[in-house]
Amino acid sequence: MKTFVVLSDSHGRRKVAEKLAPLFAENDYIVHLGDGAGDMREVSGRYPDKTYVMRGNCDFVSGLEEAVIEAEGVSVMCCHGHRYGVKSGLSRLAARAKELGCSVALYGHTHRASVEETDGVLCVNPGAAGSYSDASYCYLVLHRGKATPTIVPIT
Repeated sequence: MKTFVVLSDSHGRRKVAEKLAPLFAENDYIVHLGDGAGDMREVSGRYPDKTYVMRGNCDFVSGLEEAVIEAEGVSVMCCHGHRYGVKSGLSRLAARAKELGCSVALYGHTHRASVEETDGVLCVNPGAAGSYSDASYCYLVLHRGKATPTIVPIT
């Protein structure tokens, strides 16, 4: 079993990363899906081997455009989502995930938490970690070829 803490769109609210710090220590992967990539500098420094930070459309620091993480028989695509028009639908995101051989696509950009299947791809948006209200992240478990996402409010 492998576990992920997935967050996105923290938009400069570094206190969210501080609040989630105990979770970062105990999980196998930490993924930030962009728009607040700079908020993860300390986390990346502390956990370089398990932290993946995407660059969003509002990020002016370094970050990955996309990443594929393979664990427990599941391939997971990670991106911010703006390049795939996720505000208008998830078909382009799902098509890119399939092209990469992934059955799960993690994306941000919309600031709305969502878990839905599109064209056989499980598309998961953790919501906006930097929201003033309804802030959330995703706890993702991969186990024996299955992905189980849970959207968790940040209180």
